[in-house]
Amino acid sequence: MDMLWSGWGDPAKAAPLPETVVGLLRDLLGVKPRTAGPVALDDIAVPEPGLEPAARQALSAAVGGAEHVRTDAETRIRHTRGKSTPDLLRIRDGEVDDVPAAVVLPAGHDDVLAVLRACAEHGLPVVPFGGGTSVVGGLAPARRGPFVALDLRRMDQLLALDPVSRTATLQPGLRGPQAEALLAEHGFTLGHFPQSFEWASIGGFAAARSSGQASAGYGRFDEMVLGLTLATPEGTIDSGRAPRSAAGPDLRQLLLGSEGAFGVITSVTVRIRPVPETCVYEGWRFDSFEAGAAALRRLAQDGPRPTVLRLSDETETLVGLAQPDAIGAADAGQRSAGCMAIAGYEGTDEDITYRRQRGSAVLRECGGTPLGEDPGQRWAHGRYSAPYLRDSLLDAGAFVETLETATFWSRVPELYAAVRDALATTLTEAGTPPLIMCHISHVYENGASLYFTVVSAQGDEPVAHWERAKHAANEAILAAGGTITHHHGVGTDHRDWYVREAGPLGIDALRAVKRRLDPAGLLNPGVLLPLD
Repeated sequence: MDMLWSGWGDPAKAAPLPETVVGLLRDLLGVKPRTAGPVALDDIAVPEPGLEPAARQALSAAVGGAEHVRTDAETRIRHTRGKSTPDLLRIRDGEVDDVPAAVVLPAGHDDVLAVLRACAEHGLPVVPFGGGTSVVGGLAPARRGPFVALDLRRMDQLLALDPVSRTATLQPGLRGPQAEALLAEHGFTLGHFPQSFEWASIGGFAAARSSGQASAGYGRFDEMVLGLTLATPEGTIDSGRAPRSAAGPDLRQLLLGSEGAFGVITSVTVRIRPVPETCVYEGWRFDSFEAGAAALRRLAQDGPRPTVLRLSDETETLVGLAQPDAIGAADAGQRSAGCMAIAGYEGTDEDITYRRQRGSAVLRECGGTPLGEDPGQRWAHGRYSAPYLRDSLLDAGAFVETLETATFWSRVPELYAAVRDALATTLTEAGTPPLIMCHISHVYENGASLYFTVVSAQGDEPVAHWERAKHAANEAILAAGGTITHHHGVGTDHRDWYVREAGPLGIDALRAVKRRLDPAGLLNPGVLLPLD
């Protein structure tokens, strides 16, 4: 099943906003109903592919037949850009000036190598395409002209499983649910459940250094990867012979997060865990975001660490975004003031009992009030709902977008305030005063992530308004000592700030790697690294 071309995920899961939320948007933010819905798919005028016959023939030969090289309008539209809010607003208006010339579907590593050779021969840029869920411009090459979207969906196999070592080798086209189903047949789980889980792919998790909602217990995806195979125009790289090694710099870490700029990930070997016997999620209330963050820091540093640990600020808690599927179900006045935290425990009954008792004692010592399992179970039930909520908000005439960052614990308050101030000032000056919400959803011994959600009226130029606000927020992030992205990736949206974060010499070193692996500069041009 394909994603909704003009929105997120399965259209059957989208639902209109409750009237209470529509009224809030109108009264608080001045949101006006849209006068028209998205253009119809069949009404979008798609330019001709622009592929030379020889190039198309070479691509067909590389993937075993012309049926795996698609140039029809609908397939190309569905592979245009990603799923950021600006991406969706543009596609809803029928803007497809950067539609791929062809969508090519390889079946394995050798096919990918052959496609890359064919594209190098004919000067065609290549954009690897997994689940299509990028929200930072990771599927929008900066170089204009015909390019190929390399859809990896046919590469969807569990290649190997070692129950003794607890490792599995997966192909990149597997979506999150498919991978979990294959592992569950053997009694294992990957434990990687980002908000994009239903649609994002294994290859995308690796290429963007994804972090799942249970990262406190299972770790980030880049921490799970023990080995990977990369196809490049110059050949193959296999990295990872052991769990850890002192044999020089770790090439895995160079390739993870490379976002298709160095090559195409064709398999990953990952650490796996037994399927948990029990899962328990519970809610906690804190008087303030500062108090809740201190409690999370205590657990992250001194333990015991829950599997899931997250904290919504006062605004996100009040609005109800801490439980996206329950927004509008209760009046704001019926909710307790303060901040909602979710602590989740997965594992054996014995392990959960121990960690939950100790963890609850720490949360109480830090001022937390237990709210029982109901808030936690509601969060777990709606953990993938927020992107569907965004579609409903867009339909109602609101603008909604997210951004994320991370820093050390000592800098969290400064970073939190700086980003909020930058967003509020810029959007208010543009005539669309925002509602700004934030949560901590990934914690480490030394720091944490901050994930912001911004809602405002769309105004006359919503994409331009957001570009200015995003620019201001990015500047604030760097000035406050944060990283430009924690788990969404660099793409084109963060590229210029990533250049500043990495520094001139660091970027020159990465350029040298790209020149060796991709001499013609055809792999996802302008993504991660600026064009030469």
